[in-house]
Amino acid sequence: MFLSSSSPAAPTKALRMSSPTQLSSVMVTVMPIFPSSMPVGSVEPNTTSCQQWQQSHHLFFHLGNLSLLLGLILPTTLDLHMILLRLFLMTGCSLFIAWATLYRCNLDVLVWNVIFLLVNFMHFFFLLYKRRPIKIDRELRLVYKRLFKPLHVQEALFQRLTGQFCTIQTLKKGQAYAVEDKTSVDERLSILLKGKMKVSYRGHFLHNIYSNSFIDSPEFRSTEMHKGEKFQVTIMAEDNCKFLCWSRERLTYFLESDTFLNEVFRYLVGKDITNKLYSLNDPKLSDKAVKKMDRQPSLCSQLSMMQMRNSMASTSDTDDILNQILRGGSTGKTHSTSPAIEEV
Repeated sequence: MFLSSSSPAAPTKALRMSSPTQLSSVMVTVMPIFPSSMPVGSVEPNTTSCQQWQQSHHLFFHLGNLSLLLGLILPTTLDLHMILLRLFLMTGCSLFIAWATLYRCNLDVLVWNVIFLLVNFMHFFFLLYKRRPIKIDRELRLVYKRLFKPLHVQEALFQRLTGQFCTIQTLKKGQAYAVEDKTSVDERLSILLKGKMKVSYRGHFLHNIYSNSFIDSPEFRSTEMHKGEKFQVTIMAEDNCKFLCWSRERLTYFLESDTFLNEVFRYLVGKDITNKLYSLNDPKLSDKAVKKMDRQPSLCSQLSMMQMRNSMASTSDTDDILNQILRGGSTGKTHSTSPAIEEV
């Protein structure tokens, strides 16, 4: 009955009845319950701190880290930078796999490095595939080397340009590529691959077109602003000819999607128009002389062969101008081209 009493005086009375020795033992037992009463010097040592350094790892571990370091410090200016980077990363992962398997016996290190090795191998294989040699058709190889390669057009880009929406066509000697006032200029753009063509106006010879030159570059430039025009000249095959022909509509759409290639075409077409302007002043200009011409496109961007032809056609004394051109006199050549250039 005494133990179940709820009177607050019961514990106090029990302490009064205890001896001093018993009281001391009770206090010692109760005091450690409070955190603030724990002595400062009794803190246990930190089990995560390094008590003793282990020996260095095997040589494979250090070689793996060295491979990673070499891959990361490669200069980005190297042509094969990404391929070498992936190769060093694969080497490092392979060394870590050997270290984890033979000396460390650690499964998680092994699994992670196998994953890294597979990912880098896929990237490495893709980079090698992108750099594979592109096989250009034998008939187009000279055009690429003469016109596009000096302007840093990649072989893969040239293959896209010539492999989707262009055809290789032929003309026998005496056949016409275009007839003045009949053939539309909106259909195609062509580069002569083999043979020679003659350009004439109303039966008068103007100039020749040789291999690796655009056939209708002036008309291509003129139709950028004016649609539905006809050829003002007749273009006839002097030999058995072969030419590369693009659909103009599809070519224009493709060039709009590739800014770099669009600028390349603008340069090539402009340079070809410049060469034709010089050929117009000197109808006997040889193929070798045409190949040596290397003019800037700034002149051809302001001069249009089509405007020159239209100017000649609209002049009342057209026959006199053509006769002066055909005579090849120095005075005649100067006066024959000046009206057209002034009109432009």
